[in-house]
Amino acid sequence: MSNGRIPEHVIDAVLKAHDIVEVVGRYVHLTKQGHYLKGLCPFHSEKTPSFTVTPEKQIYHCFGCGAGGNAIRFVSEVEGLSFGQAARKLASEAHLELGIEPKHGAPEPRENIERTKLLGGYELAGKLYQHILLNTAEGKPALEYLRSRGMNDKVIDTFGIGYAPARWDTLTKLLEKRGFELALMEEGGLISAKQDGSGFVDKFRDRIMFPIHDWKGQLIAFGGRAMGDVQPKYLNSPESMLFHKSRTLYNLHLARPQIRKRQELVLFEGYVDVIKAWEAGVTTGVATMGTALTPEHAEAVRRLAERVIVAYDGDAAGRNAAYKSIPILENAGCEVKVAVLPGTQDPDEYITANGSERFVREVIEAAVPSIKYKLLYFRKDYKLQEDVEKLRYIQQALKLIAAIPTPIERDHYVKELVGEFNLSYDSAMQTLNEIRMQTEKNERVRDNKDNPWNNVMNDGRPRITKPSMGPAYQFAERQLLAVMLTDREVAGYVERKLRDQFNVEAHAALAAYLYAYYAGGSEPNPTTFIGTLQDTKLESLASSLTLIDNRNGINDAVIDDYIREIRKYPMLQLLERKREEVKQAERIGDISRALQLASEIISLEKQLKSS
Repeated sequence: MSNGRIPEHVIDAVLKAHDIVEVVGRYVHLTKQGHYLKGLCPFHSEKTPSFTVTPEKQIYHCFGCGAGGNAIRFVSEVEGLSFGQAARKLASEAHLELGIEPKHGAPEPRENIERTKLLGGYELAGKLYQHILLNTAEGKPALEYLRSRGMNDKVIDTFGIGYAPARWDTLTKLLEKRGFELALMEEGGLISAKQDGSGFVDKFRDRIMFPIHDWKGQLIAFGGRAMGDVQPKYLNSPESMLFHKSRTLYNLHLARPQIRKRQELVLFEGYVDVIKAWEAGVTTGVATMGTALTPEHAEAVRRLAERVIVAYDGDAAGRNAAYKSIPILENAGCEVKVAVLPGTQDPDEYITANGSERFVREVIEAAVPSIKYKLLYFRKDYKLQEDVEKLRYIQQALKLIAAIPTPIERDHYVKELVGEFNLSYDSAMQTLNEIRMQTEKNERVRDNKDNPWNNVMNDGRPRITKPSMGPAYQFAERQLLAVMLTDREVAGYVERKLRDQFNVEAHAALAAYLYAYYAGGSEPNPTTFIGTLQDTKLESLASSLTLIDNRNGINDAVIDDYIREIRKYPMLQLLERKREEVKQAERIGDISRALQLASEIISLEKQLKSS
């Protein structure tokens, strides 16, 4: 059965070549829970995992936003590909020659074509810049500078570091020679348009070039560091169809495997910090590239790691940025620690001055919990040698400690505070409890429900975390379809008895697809069947049905009960309408009409009792 699109045998071959756990695991950190695996949904924002993968059925389903389907659908949704593109991608990975080329008359969307061309332009630019750095006289000063900063050829190769020469049109000429559309390259941030509109020039000149990749390893932007006193010192590519600063983390493509393995990520501010830390043995480092940490960054981090160490610069700006990052990361569900650097040093300077071992031992491994950092952060604002200032700081510290959710942690930090300032433990705890009671009172008054973190999907619409079972006919339809997905005989029986008489439109559509699927000679296989649908809503519905456990208690009598319940609903609706019509007839004095309707109601009630 081809379903008018990708043939069933093609879908089946692609799905058999891939384990959904491995496919989903590239994007979502999954943990084993019984017979399924669980993780944070990549399709909507959440702190508590509601996204499940069932290896036995090769299906994924999110109880939060309803997304669901097989491995092909997952790749389609997570990478923004069509179903056919996702199938071709997975087929290519498995080295399958399946002949599933795009159909004639259905051209690839223009945006996809432009993205592909722009990616090609960036790849060419990356090769050019690295060649100039390593193999030309123009690149020699930059190469010597990098080596003076402790970066050897292996590091340069690993991170693809290059050099953009001081000339105006080195890259522009190469792009034009290779047939790239210069206007598109300008739109994508690789080159700039001349002010007089007469052509294009290179965007980056006389700068050391740091390639920026997306998490898949595709080069999507550059960061250029000036060689002299030119401002700005660092210049990033502008936002484009490939590059979004609020969502991109530098070095995520290289660090990702180790981050997933260790469930820990180290967050730096810049490229050089990441690179020097990598050489020091910290291979879980990423950077926000000079831009402030965003909720989108934090969500990307949380999907990969449970723990985050913030290792920003030691100066005032770095300390402020670290402090501001804490709530963003914690709101995303991360456990946060902060690495404290002495003085105004940044990680690069610390490693250069003290060596790799001390950096790992005294900075990364010595990172303090977020509450400890907050206490240190506020401490600088008070003159603790003065009693009034000391009391103000203690009050501020108790407010911070009062917000800690667990009693054991609160007790630990209260004892530290008591020991340092020679306070009475009982009075400190009394003050803390008063703060907590006042906070709870304020929250009750405000009823602050503005941001229910796990109750909003990406489109901003509220979701129902615990849907009700719904009317009896809906329950019966879902149960029946769940059985039909795995039992060909039941599907045939339902087709003879019920055909398209499902009351929910989506249920009727899914039943029709099932009838056709089995009519084509296919064997029961929910994963393959879902692939033949190639419709996001129906795939999500079908994937949710596979999670219904109806292995016990399903027999012929139960099937017949479900069918009766489904057939009964239209009659109940008709009965309700006729009762309303009786009331209207009586109001206007139409007795004969009321009697006729009453007779019809009695007849319907008899049919319902006998059905």
